Amino acid sequence: MSMKTLQRNFYGWLLVLPFVITLVVFFVFALIRTVKYSFTDYDLFSEANFVGINNYINLLTDELFLRATINTISFSLVVTIIQTMLALGLAVLLNSRIKAKSFFRTAFYVPSILSSASVTLIFIWIYQKNGFLNGFISQLSELSSYFVLGLFSLAVVQLVQIAHQRFIGLPTKFFDPLLALISMITTIIVIIIVSKLGLLETTTVKVAVNWLGSRDDFGPMPVTLWAITIQNIYTTVPTIMLLFLAGLQTIPHDLYEAADIDGANKWQQLFHITIPQLAPVTFVVITLGIIGTLQMFDQVALLGTSSPLESRITLAYYVYYQAFSDSGTPNIGASSAAALILGIITLCIVFLQNKFGVKEKS
Repeated sequence: MSMKTLQRNFYGWLLVLPFVITLVVFFVFALIRTVKYSFTDYDLFSEANFVGINNYINLLTDELFLRATINTISFSLVVTIIQTMLALGLAVLLNSRIKAKSFFRTAFYVPSILSSASVTLIFIWIYQKNGFLNGFISQLSELSSYFVLGLFSLAVVQLVQIAHQRFIGLPTKFFDPLLALISMITTIIVIIIVSKLGLLETTTVKVAVNWLGSRDDFGPMPVTLWAITIQNIYTTVPTIMLLFLAGLQTIPHDLYEAADIDGANKWQQLFHITIPQLAPVTFVVITLGIIGTLQMFDQVALLGTSSPLESRITLAYYVYYQAFSDSGTPNIGASSAAALILGIITLCIVFLQNKFGVKEKS
């Protein structure tokens, strides 16, 4: 090997040395220590004693751990699916020909740059029994009769206009923008007249959903985790939207022009051109989404004692709870075993997604 090659290799290793040191110290060394402690009863204060697989057996019989596992997997699947669909929809919308496109792109991206701690505190206030969300739902419930009237009036007026246009021989789509605008104006006038005449009565409704303090389940998750789901989606969708937006701009426009010539509508173009072409981006988005949601910790930790532990517990928080519990001696052995199980679950789900889910190449 020549001196020039040795010199080039030396500078290459010198450049990557900080990353290699970080990887060895904070990943390899930490992983080895975690595996070691998972087979002991180490509690930070006394000598670690080997206990075999007792920590793993105890975890399988621990109701809190089993609850955390179900919560984590359910949370990961629900959030990943919803945030991927919403982000794709927003990206397609912002990639279309709309006015003030730059403004909307910036406005939709702002939530992703906000501090997770500050967003959590804001959502805690929103989720209070007398907070914004319950108040907003109460207002909607009181005005529900007007919403029903508005939707009915809008549909009737739109159908009448379309029937008239087709009767005189004009081909008109149901969602024609001009007719929709006329229908909306007519509906507003109808609602104002009905309100002035007092033909509809509003009932006082007081919604007091206990979003954070409930122990009840709603579907696959507790109510509290659904509240965290909304918050998580609010902060992660903008970043994923940006990834999809970058992917959309790499799709050749010739494909859409050819589809237009063949008579494909917008929905057909979305499912047969856009989504298949975005397969590499979708693969990255889903993979990162699964990993991020399985490791979700900060939003649960910041809730503190405002929510029952079993209604918000996740595997990442369970690892922390076992190691730094407010009551009792730290159980580093159980915490290490739970951390390894979380890592194995993450690898398995990502493998299954790669094997049977969205592929990197369409």
